[in-house]
Amino acid sequence: QVQLTESGGGLVQAGGSLRLSCAASGRTFSSYVMGWFRQAPGKEREFVAAISWSGGTRYNADSVKGRFTISRDNAKNTVYLQMNSLKPEDTAVYYCAADRWASSWSLQSEYGYWGQGTQVTVSS
Repeated sequence: QVQLTESGGGLVQAGGSLRLSCAASGRTFSSYVMGWFRQAPGKEREFVAAISWSGGTRYNADSVKGRFTISRDNAKNTVYLQMNSLKPEDTAVYYCAADRWASSWSLQSEYGYWGQGTQVTVSS
């Protein structure tokens, strides 16, 4: 069992930066693929980024490439999402997700554990 808690969301102006954190419970965090998804008002949840258990492989959605970076610290049981050059269209609730066996990292159905989400609002 893994429990995920996101933090770091807030209100920021366009062009600004935020760093989201997702703290995980459990001693097997380092065995899990971790992902970030987001859901904007009136839209479906979409994939943002994912990272392998070791941190050696990362995958970003095209919409955030060059602006967002996913990383993890297995010693702290935490995964991060550094978001730079934020745009109003990045406004959404951001969710952290985890699974030991995820293979198609951009699919929500691959992840068995989810956090409650943290709100990110980017003003123009």
